[in-house]
Amino acid sequence: MHSAYLTVIILAAAANLYAGISDFTRPQWLLMNLTRLQLEDRWLPALGIFKILGALGLLAGIAQPQIGVAAAAGLILYFIGAVLTVLRARWYANLPFPLTWLALAVGSFALRLLVT
Repeated sequence: MHSAYLTVIILAAAANLYAGISDFTRPQWLLMNLTRLQLEDRWLPALGIFKILGALGLLAGIAQPQIGVAAAAGLILYFIGAVLTVLRARWYANLPFPLTWLALAVGSFALRLLVT
């Protein structure tokens, strides 16, 4: 169980670090997605910080379980919001992306609780 936990945590942390860094580097595909989702790009720094802090919290949770639980819970809430944003925009073809990150957050949360 511990190896599954570490695998999911590392995958979730890497995915969120990538997403958070992308919010700061502002690639063209991301800016086009924001337009399609009817979001302003002024939100990108805050969204990036949330994802990066979530990723770091997941990694810190390896040593301090409470931090990992809190980080995973925060990421779950964040990606529920992302899924709702995609649904609000009725861009169903984009739905697998926030759902993948949500699944990683849920897996991190559940496995952190099981390993604790």
